[in-house]
Amino acid sequence: MAFEGLAEKLSQAFKNLKAKGKLSESDVKAAMREVRLALLEADVNYKVAKDFTNKVTERAIGAEVMESLTPAQMVVKIVNEELTALMGGAQARLATPPKPPAVYLLCGLQGAGKTTHAGKLAYWLKSQGRRPLLVAGDVYRPAAIKQLQVVGSKAGAPVFEQGNGDPVEISRAAVRHARDYGNDVVLIDTAGRLQIDETLMDELRRIKAAVEPQEILLVVDAMTGQEAVNVAKTFDEWLDITGVILTKLDGDTRGGAALSVRAVTGKPIKFSGTGEKIGDLEAFHPDRMASRILGMGDVLSLIEEAQMKIDQKAAQKAAEKMIQNKMDLNDLLDQFAQVKKMGPLKSVLSKLPGLEKELKDVDVDDRMMDRMMAIILSMTKEERAKPSLINPSRKRRIAAGSGTKVEDVNRLLRQFEQMQKLMKQLKGKKGKRRFAGFPPMQP
Repeated sequence: MAFEGLAEKLSQAFKNLKAKGKLSESDVKAAMREVRLALLEADVNYKVAKDFTNKVTERAIGAEVMESLTPAQMVVKIVNEELTALMGGAQARLATPPKPPAVYLLCGLQGAGKTTHAGKLAYWLKSQGRRPLLVAGDVYRPAAIKQLQVVGSKAGAPVFEQGNGDPVEISRAAVRHARDYGNDVVLIDTAGRLQIDETLMDELRRIKAAVEPQEILLVVDAMTGQEAVNVAKTFDEWLDITGVILTKLDGDTRGGAALSVRAVTGKPIKFSGTGEKIGDLEAFHPDRMASRILGMGDVLSLIEEAQMKIDQKAAQKAAEKMIQNKMDLNDLLDQFAQVKKMGPLKSVLSKLPGLEKELKDVDVDDRMMDRMMAIILSMTKEERAKPSLINPSRKRRIAAGSGTKVEDVNRLLRQFEQMQKLMKQLKGKKGKRRFAGFPPMQP
């Protein structure tokens, strides 16, 4: 996961500070040298790393910290605040015009993920109640239009295309089409190159002049490290970009691009790609990212993700069944499906405070959930509704049908039985008093 190495090294630096109790100026400076090295190893721009540690040092050797009863915690607080400021301070939202449609131009080098992230952004906008139109402006790359149509279908967004025509005229026609058909956002997927050249930039500038976009979003690959920052700087000089979409932030990346882009270009990161699925795009929150880097978790993002990806009515129905102890294996199967929508289990758990470090060396196998779902799917409707029907011969059939062992079937049934016993206890007199303190569920 992104920032894993940086988070570990920062944690060690702060651990050394906490062991000191009372801090001296030399203790703070020694810790900041470790922090600077950690930032450089994470591929953060050298000047950015130097300025960052200088700011932290200046604040940390003040009287407020040195005379504090918990000086090490005060230093962590300062690092958290400065990390947040380094990445932009507050969330940078998309600009919207007084009169729709809003026009967002996506640009970047070939292979950065423009087309995929155009679809992801369309999906995200739809979840916000918007009506996006995707525009096939890459008329050079083979199958680019077809790829956009595929991701558009996944996102549930229409795609405007006019074959291999002039991208400038296609963009103009798309904006007119959006006005006529009620699309309030136009997402233009433009052509990329293997490297920056004048022909590419001239075409992008002509599209910009023709449609006057509210946002020019540069899509860059986080795994390219400092090169991503250099690309952002060059595109900004040519086009005056308004923001960045950082892709592959879930990969084994050192994260330096996320910490350097704002400082070097002055332009904010607006979104981050966190996986391969159409819903794996997050609005970038500098404060939440800083908390994750420092091992404090990111509960707010987890809640927002759950609200977006989990069927709230189904979740409420399941909760009511659980409280009434009426849950069967069909309901358990639905719950597994809901959890899978959230993405890899390790990624979900890492957003809970204090768990990221513990999960570092733990192999969280998402296939375990797949195996349990396969077992349930191999049962008949009657067996799922009434697991007590499942005798030894049925267990052998279920195991064979799901590609598992009878022991796996027994384990699932035993765990489900234990869960039912627990809910029965909660439903008892003591449980009724416990639930009485909670307000009734709201639809």
